[in-house]
Amino acid sequence: MGNVFCFFCGCVEQASVGVVERWGRFDKLAQPGLHFFNPLAGECLAGILTTRISSLDVRIETKTKDNVFVQLLCSIQYRVIKENADDAFYELQNPKEQIQAYVFDVVRAHVPRMTLDELFEQKSDVAQAVLEELEKVMGTYGYNIEHILVVDIIPDDSVRKAMNEINAAQRLQLASVYKGEAEKIFLVKKAEADAEAKYLGGVGVARQRQAITDGLRENILNFSHKVEGTSAKEVMDLIMITQYFDTIKDLGNSSKNTTVFIPHGPGHVRDIGEQIRNGMMEGASANINVE
Repeated sequence: MGNVFCFFCGCVEQASVGVVERWGRFDKLAQPGLHFFNPLAGECLAGILTTRISSLDVRIETKTKDNVFVQLLCSIQYRVIKENADDAFYELQNPKEQIQAYVFDVVRAHVPRMTLDELFEQKSDVAQAVLEELEKVMGTYGYNIEHILVVDIIPDDSVRKAMNEINAAQRLQLASVYKGEAEKIFLVKKAEADAEAKYLGGVGVARQRQAITDGLRENILNFSHKVEGTSAKEVMDLIMITQYFDTIKDLGNSSKNTTVFIPHGPGHVRDIGEQIRNGMMEGASANINVE
């Protein structure tokens, strides 16, 4: 009874479609469920096709416009059209090989017109071209192309290494530019700070000298008025000798001083004062002659 039951009936699973023949000729399509056949009338279930989405991975090796050999891994997702399941059953003996052949043809026609960089940027254009070609061809055989994905682009190992080195060199160059700009800003700011410090130091020295001059002038005038018979020159000599001894005292009190002394005496202070005065007088005389 089991054999008889299998011979007279058949079950088509969900997401599938059966192909029924009568005397070896296509008769109809059997939808999912239990179907009875009359063998006396020549009816039989010739085959069952799944209508689920199938995936086919195709690896293609080709060359780009800039003579770089690459391998493209494409994933083709397709399914049988229920209404045209008879075409899918009878027209193609091996649909996977047919799809693979068209993918090879389209990819090798488009990729050689693109550089390697363009291929990475426009891989969706390649997938769209393959999709349009396969839809036009496989639609007549009862297959619908759902999606085509360019999963991976694999250049030759030497090319990938060269690309990585170029990228690394560009990044190092950019880093050097930024480092140079940072050093430039640092030097400019340092120079500006030095200039400002020197300017402020000069202002301080000028004010210090002005204060010293004012103090000396006041001391000379007071001393000349209080001590009769003294001239301004004598008072100036006395002040310079006093400052000379104060300087010697300060140097002696410092234990870490590295000052080198040359032969000299207190009498030299007067000579120094005279040299300063003579220089000022000569400079004033030169200015008068120029005018």
